[in-house]
Amino acid sequence: MSANCSPTHRTIDAVWRIESAKIIASLARLLRDVGLAEELAQDALVAALEQWPSQGVPQNPAAWLMATAKHRAIDTIRRKALHERKEDEIAYELEMQLRDAQRSPDAALDDDIGDDLLRLVFTACHPVLSTEARVALTLRLLGGLTTDEIARAFLVAEPTIAQRIVRAKRTLAAARVPFEVPRAEELAPRLASVLEVIYLVFNEGYAATAGDDWMRPALCDEALRLGRIVAGLAPREPEVHGLVALMEIQASRIGARTGPCGEPILLPDQNRARWDRLLIGRGLAALERAEALGGALGPYALQAAIAACHARARSADETDWTRIAALYDALAQTAPSPVVELNRAVALAMAFGPSTGLQHVDALRDEPTLQGYHLLPSVRGDLLARLGRHDQAQAEFRRAAQLTRNERERELLLRRAQDCAVAMRPE
Repeated sequence: MSANCSPTHRTIDAVWRIESAKIIASLARLLRDVGLAEELAQDALVAALEQWPSQGVPQNPAAWLMATAKHRAIDTIRRKALHERKEDEIAYELEMQLRDAQRSPDAALDDDIGDDLLRLVFTACHPVLSTEARVALTLRLLGGLTTDEIARAFLVAEPTIAQRIVRAKRTLAAARVPFEVPRAEELAPRLASVLEVIYLVFNEGYAATAGDDWMRPALCDEALRLGRIVAGLAPREPEVHGLVALMEIQASRIGARTGPCGEPILLPDQNRARWDRLLIGRGLAALERAEALGGALGPYALQAAIAACHARARSADETDWTRIAALYDALAQTAPSPVVELNRAVALAMAFGPSTGLQHVDALRDEPTLQGYHLLPSVRGDLLARLGRHDQAQAEFRRAAQLTRNERERELLLRRAQDCAVAMRPE
């Protein structure tokens, strides 16, 4: 988007963020080419940037963008001299839709939009793409973010993100990935890919892996928006509601997770009056929807249930750690992983004492996938400090500080190591 900050340009930016995915999805259904659909949608955006400042914002800006993009599609088809019957049918369908749009812009904009968006979600998150490519393409097509915005969010060079997006489009075309909602037998694994991408985006916003800021709330907002869209498009899928519940409740803490200078504030020390009660209410309602659909809770719903335990506790001391430990037991059965086991060890420590937690953490010290994971020595340091073994805790905090790539987290860990040094000084 233009750097111009005029009211018209701010309006264009807002409309684009809201409507771009719908426009791209609608064009992709007709053209069966996600890359071309995005190009034509971008052409409509450029037209708005050129015309709206002088001519004024249309009465229905979303319909204007949609109609302009479809005009571009007709021009593209004609320019390429596509004469085969199918292509003629596409051009004819576009022309009919444009005539309908002139008679009823709102109806034309909403026609099939839900199905189109769901198709776009499954296409952008197709497992044929790498995880990095799925994330970049999803934020570009569904989030409406520019390449520069995606690059800055993930601290990656802009050309790298641009290459990922271009290659992703080429990969989808080469693999002849159909622009459709998967059939019943393919739905579950494809939906898991969609949810994984959304949660990856949220987690990077909630706890940035690198850089000077501990959080990037804008990414949390994008993930929440995408999650809510998918929940509206797939209302009978409990894990979709589970993920939305988890993100809503986690996001409720964002305002309390940092101090005045951006320094991290850990969960036990947060001022719970600063937690967003509206987001908590939305999260608990989403969790209820997931539970009401029946069956055993999936990984996201179980994590949401854990987050709900924190949200319901009026203070850190009132947290039901026994229930949280039981929920982690269930999560370890449903989605076993070393990270889940590490989190389970924390819950066991809070429920049954640091010695119990440390025993479980020590069982993970030789786990290959955790060797470079800074939270393993960080958790171990915390448990050792609680047991009064400050010399060992200090070493663990220093090791964790060396492993993290986030500056704010490194400062926190070094501060905790210093606290251990202070605790070891003779009175």
